[in-house]
Amino acid sequence: MNSLTSSEYLNPVSTQTWANGRHLVRCLKVIKETSDVITYCFSMQEPVLFFFKPGQFVTLELEIDGEQVMRSYTISSAPSIPYSFSITVKRVPGGRVSNWLHEHLKEGEVIAVHGPVGQFNCIDYPADKVLLLSGGVGITPVMSMARWFFNTNTEVDMVFAHSARTPADIIYRAELDYMSTRIDNFKLHLICERNETGQIWGGYRGFLSREMLQLIAPDFLEREVFCCGPAPYMKAVRRLLSEAGYDMAHYHEESFGATPDKDIASAEEQAAVALAQAEQPQVSHWVTFSDSGKSVQAELGTTLYEAAASAGLTIPKACGMGICGTCKVRVVTGETAMEHNGGISEEEVAEGYVLSCCTRVTGNVEVVY
Repeated sequence: MNSLTSSEYLNPVSTQTWANGRHLVRCLKVIKETSDVITYCFSMQEPVLFFFKPGQFVTLELEIDGEQVMRSYTISSAPSIPYSFSITVKRVPGGRVSNWLHEHLKEGEVIAVHGPVGQFNCIDYPADKVLLLSGGVGITPVMSMARWFFNTNTEVDMVFAHSARTPADIIYRAELDYMSTRIDNFKLHLICERNETGQIWGGYRGFLSREMLQLIAPDFLEREVFCCGPAPYMKAVRRLLSEAGYDMAHYHEESFGATPDKDIASAEEQAAVALAQAEQPQVSHWVTFSDSGKSVQAELGTTLYEAAASAGLTIPKACGMGICGTCKVRVVTGETAMEHNGGISEEEVAEGYVLSCCTRVTGNVEVVY
């Protein structure tokens, strides 16, 4: 069996691959992690391989109180599960964007995102042994890295040390516990500043110290360190490592806060282009579904599956990328363009059948459905 390159492995079929730019994505799931932390899962209508470097971020383009707002969030999921991506957001008192997301972003909503970008990642700094340090919601980029290493069965020796206020504030706790019980090369250490009344806690208490780090990772001087958290936390980590004689050339950090100016400028430029395009007249065609008696106007390039959905019809589908053949329908008259991945035979195509998930409207069309 021939080995596959990373590119070949992540592109098993002819489908779109995520690239830096502006993308419209739909919120698929809203997952409450803790009392003030929520994970939002996104995907696109058509299959897209969301490949990125674990640790990178996206910039959300939002409209809040009639004003365009850009805010960056680290991708918390891993590209090893490539057909969606997630961000995890902590609600901050007085935080304009985090409060808006917690109150308004629901399943089914569509927003624009820009990216992925970012220099903080584990791909550009390969190592046999890593130390993943995080504080609070700074866990998101290092969790993306840990998920990547875990899902791809890497032999990287991981030590994961996370600091939280209380046991109830530990984000992804169940998943972290699961990972630590499944593989030998993932060592988990949780540190809580304190525990509230009624909370049982048998782990580390207080703040990360050199003595504590020596217990957690006796060989930390030999490990590549990836760190993310509040500014005081990272400042303390840098001082701790420096005083211990650590080679800071192997230390990498990502702070959360204001989006870099160059990324804001790029996102605003892309948003302006998208707005200008949206204001241009759109070419549309009629799509008629003869069995149901419904018709709908669809813009040029819309898939038959999307047109059916806008008409209130649900065509069964499984893969969404032209492999399985589940969404097969017959075109009676009209113009379409199909790009499939083997889910339909030449004989069926000759009889007028198409796969609705990957067949686009190029003119007025009548479909038997």
